[in-house]
Amino acid sequence: MTRTVRLVRSPFRLAAAAALAGALAAPAAAQYRGITLPPSGGNQRQTVVQQIGMVRVSVDYSSPHVHSPSGEDRRGKIWGGLVPYGMTSQVFGTCGSQCPWRGGANENTVFTTSHDIKVQGQPLPAGAYGVHFIPDPKEWTVIFSKNSGSWGSFFYDPKEDALRVKATPRPAAYHEVLTYDFPERRLDTATLELAWEDLALPIVLTVDNPYDLYVDNMRQELRSTGGFGWQGWLEASQFCLQHKTHLDEALGWAQRSVYPPTGQESFATLSNLSRLQAATGHDADAAKTLDRALNHYTAGPVELNAFGRQLLAEKKAEQAMKIFELNARRHPDAWPVHVGLARGHAALGHKEEALAEARLALPAAPDEASRKAVETLIQKIAAGQPLD
Repeated sequence: MTRTVRLVRSPFRLAAAAALAGALAAPAAAQYRGITLPPSGGNQRQTVVQQIGMVRVSVDYSSPHVHSPSGEDRRGKIWGGLVPYGMTSQVFGTCGSQCPWRGGANENTVFTTSHDIKVQGQPLPAGAYGVHFIPDPKEWTVIFSKNSGSWGSFFYDPKEDALRVKATPRPAAYHEVLTYDFPERRLDTATLELAWEDLALPIVLTVDNPYDLYVDNMRQELRSTGGFGWQGWLEASQFCLQHKTHLDEALGWAQRSVYPPTGQESFATLSNLSRLQAATGHDADAAKTLDRALNHYTAGPVELNAFGRQLLAEKKAEQAMKIFELNARRHPDAWPVHVGLARGHAALGHKEEALAEARLALPAAPDEASRKAVETLIQKIAAGQPLD
C-alpha cells in the first residue's frame, strides 16, 4: 500500500510569505515543527566580537548578499531600493508606516556590550540591544532598541529606544555579503562598521574609563589566586604607576609585594615600592626604600639598567645617569652597562660620550639581535635622533 505524505504548511508562514514578497527576507523560523532548516533566504547568521580594553562588544546578525537567492545582481539597487531611505511601511507586524531597516536579514541584528560605553559620543548602558537604521543618502540614524528579541523591524516600537545617534555613510570597497567589522580598535575606542555593496557606515564606540575598569578587575583577581604571591601585587601596582591612576591604592599593593605573608623582598619589588612612595608624596620613605633596593643582592646589571631606563622614560635623566654610573662601578664588564651609559649621556646631550659608550657596547653584545640594536643606537645618536 502506498501512503501519500502531505507537507502541512503553517497558515502564518503562507500569509507572511505572501505579504512580504519583495522584502529583504521573509520571516521564516529556523525551526519548523522541531526540524532545523537553513536560514531564510540563505542569509547565514554571523557573530563578530571585539574587546575594547576590558569591554566586550559583539554584533549578531544575518548577512544578505548583493546577488539575490535567484542570482539577480542587485548592485546599484541596494541603497534607496532594496533598502529604502527613511522609514517605510509594512503590512506585517506592528510598526505600521514607521518601520526602520533591520541592519541585516531575518531576526534582529543584536548589539551587546558588557560595560557602559558611548556610541558616537552618547552614553549606552551595558546590555543587549536590537539595532535598526534609518538610511539616508547623507546621514543615517542608528537606533539601539531595548527589544533585542524580535524578528527584523516588523515589531519595532520607538518607545523601546535606548539610544538614537547619527552616523555618516561613506563609499567603500565592494562587499558582496553584508558585514559588520571593527577596522579600528584601541584600548579606549573602536570603530564598528557596517559594510555592504559599495557603502560603509562607521560608528565610533568609546570607553571613558578604561584604566578604572582594569583596576576594578584587578581588585577582584587579587582576592583570588592573583593575590596568593608577590607577582600579582607587583604587576597591579606597576600598572597603576605607569598610568598614574589609583596611586594610593597601588601603594598598598606595592607594600604587599614586599612584605609577608604575600610579599618577597627583591630589587624589583623594593624599587617599585620606592617609586610609588615618591609618586604619593612620601619622599623620605622613597629614598630609604630605594637605598635598600640598590643594595639588595638581586640588583644585578640587567635590573639596574632596566631601572635606569624607567627613569629615562619618566624624563628623569639625571637620576637615570646616576643609576647607570652605579651599574658601571659595580659591574664594569657586564652587559648592558655601556648601553645604559650611552643612553644616559644621550639624554643629557653628551653626544660624543654617548657615541663612545655605544661603540664599547657593540663588541660585547651577547647575540645578533643585541648587536643590531646597538648599531641602530649608534646611528640614532650620530644623527641626533631621539632614542626609544
